[in-house]
Amino acid sequence: MKQKSALRSFTDKLYGGIRLTWPGVILYAVGTAILTTIFLVVPVFQGTSFVRMGETLEAWIFFAVILIANSKTPLESASKTFVFFLISQPLIYLFQVPFSWQGWGLFQYYKFWFIVTLLTFPAAYLGWYIQKKNWFSLLILMPVLVFLAFTCEGGIKYVIHQFPSMLIMVVFCIAQIFLYLYTFTRKISQKLVGVLVPIAIIAVMMLIPKNIEFFSSQFLPDDPVLTENAVVTVEDTGVAEIAVSGTGEGSTILIHAHAYGSTSFTIQDGGKEYTYDLRIYEDDLGVSQIDISSK
Repeated sequence: MKQKSALRSFTDKLYGGIRLTWPGVILYAVGTAILTTIFLVVPVFQGTSFVRMGETLEAWIFFAVILIANSKTPLESASKTFVFFLISQPLIYLFQVPFSWQGWGLFQYYKFWFIVTLLTFPAAYLGWYIQKKNWFSLLILMPVLVFLAFTCEGGIKYVIHQFPSMLIMVVFCIAQIFLYLYTFTRKISQKLVGVLVPIAIIAVMMLIPKNIEFFSSQFLPDDPVLTENAVVTVEDTGVAEIAVSGTGEGSTILIHAHAYGSTSFTIQDGGKEYTYDLRIYEDDLGVSQIDISSK
């Protein structure tokens, strides 16, 4: 009998060798909620990869796959995953209430996680079939692999420009991708497809021009004192639409951005005319930026 490698023994135990009873699921939910709250409220974790546990999905995918792989039936997988999220997510907000200036107002952000919780039932029901370790398993895994790859791609920008910011998150996402392919696929061809398809999708998405849509209030570089009669004319409204949003001292404009690019705009205010160049772009970290300069 061929002896298992240490990695195979670990994955067999983690994904199929844990007896998660219902009390265990509840403790699992409470424990992850406590851990997430610690990362969110303890100052030393602010601005690190750990805070993302309370903001994004990559850690919760990891927790959910453990539940799915240790369930005996699709219905058990769906039920336990749903209850896990139903308990853990509200507790994260509840535990934060005493530490937040928003108090109970924190629960306004629970809407996203409530939707995620509802989706976990059908997702975990279908997800149970990754244990079959065939091409259908890979098809089920593919959205997760693509999501983790996109998350990793975004995190790499931070690692490059703000090292070591988000390094742990990037390593965690990469580790999950290879861990799932190692555990839930058998053939080398399946593993290769599982790596290459997310890379190809990211490459294609990066080539497609991005559509953006956001509002931003900005001061003008030469601090003009505008009146209510000020009128804005934009050369290319496909890039942005602009309106005066504040008059008098500290006059401001409201920019409704539609696309990355450059244009010019003119503000006519009585007998005065002000002309500016506007540039809307994405910086090295993938964040939309606005630059205004006087002509």
